[in-house]
Amino acid sequence: MAPLSVLNSRKKNTISRLNRNSKIFKTIIKSIQDKKGEHIVSLDLRKVHEAVADFFIICSAKSTTQVRAISDFIEEQVQLHCDEKPYKHEGKQAFQWVLIDYVNIVVHIMHPETRKFYKLEDLWNDAILTGHDE
Repeated sequence: MAPLSVLNSRKKNTISRLNRNSKIFKTIIKSIQDKKGEHIVSLDLRKVHEAVADFFIICSAKSTTQVRAISDFIEEQVQLHCDEKPYKHEGKQAFQWVLIDYVNIVVHIMHPETRKFYKLEDLWNDAILTGHDE
């Protein structure tokens, strides 16, 4: 086994940071748009010290069927194009609010009423919000 000093030899500029141009970010946004998700926003949390991820992506879906379709399509497309599986997903029992956790990006697919109640955009109002509706 190599000593830990090997880690210091890696050039820091070779480490790519996640941003809005990252393949996984674009794949998630496109997947939501393809399945007609509404009010799509991303919250850039990279400068928020308490944040658990770099980005939240939030969208609304009109029915449990659409929540399921969007969440399944995101997972399928990210696996296909980025070769990544989610670390975790929640909410696939009731399909009122599905959370897909890709560690650096957390996707929230919500019914409009649920989204209005929890107000994630307000909760993380110190993040930079960008709209992604077509």
